[in-house]
Amino acid sequence: MTSIRHRKADVDGLKIFYREAGRSEAPALLLLHGFPTASHMFRGLIPQLAHQFHVVAPDLPGFGQSDMPDRKEFDYTFDNIARVIDRFTGIVGLRRFAVYVFDYGAPTGFRLARAHPERIEAIISQNGNAYEEGLSEGWNPIRAYWTKASDANRNALRAFLSPETTIWQYMHGVSDASLVSPDGYSLDNFYLARAGADEIQLDLFGDYKSNVALYPAFQEYFRKYKPPFLAVWGKNDPFFLPAGAKAFKRDMPAADVRFFDTGHFALETHGDEIAAAIRGFFDQVNR
Repeated sequence: MTSIRHRKADVDGLKIFYREAGRSEAPALLLLHGFPTASHMFRGLIPQLAHQFHVVAPDLPGFGQSDMPDRKEFDYTFDNIARVIDRFTGIVGLRRFAVYVFDYGAPTGFRLARAHPERIEAIISQNGNAYEEGLSEGWNPIRAYWTKASDANRNALRAFLSPETTIWQYMHGVSDASLVSPDGYSLDNFYLARAGADEIQLDLFGDYKSNVALYPAFQEYFRKYKPPFLAVWGKNDPFFLPAGAKAFKRDMPAADVRFFDTGHFALETHGDEIAAAIRGFFDQVNR
């Protein structure tokens, strides 16, 4: 059952692309990608988990193969993205599930968890932050835009959308660059080059401040519900620091926090190790 199906779901008129594998009656695992990628970042992970889980990996609205409506027709905020993914889970039949969150997938998945704590079996965070101390100085240009949403501050962020920056995100902190397939960053750059994609991503940079504002609420959820929690962190991530991973244990002392000697896109170099960590984590949870 490791064959991956490629489908689209109609979410209130919005076509959301997703990858699906595993038996439908198996425990469900929702994989949520981040910036600037899409569900293709899980291309190596899905086959390693499909024997044990019903794996579903959507492309967020505006990303990958999902619809990218005009900014005049769709409000590109994290609240709205989470609303779409929440509806998506119901449409594809995910009633109760574990969630794997990465980068932008974290504020999306944590919103789902707060809204429906009874539906969340467990959380796996791979460089998916929820603490101020997890934000590096690399966020300073984006913070400047949060403080003053001027054209100058917005245009300064366009460097984050360049092909060179995408490649740098994949390579930074990686000890063996030959392990990083060019397929991932090349596809990301293809999506970023689409007409209008730049303005959408700049909107999301600006709205990321809403995620930071919700950090206390996310932390309250962690303290109250204490879901089984695994953090698998590329410790050389230039944007999300190891301190952010360690902080989960402050609110969930039983959280399992593991570091890998790699960067932001840890699955590119440590996919086998992360898959093994996930399987072992659920073996413990299900005992």
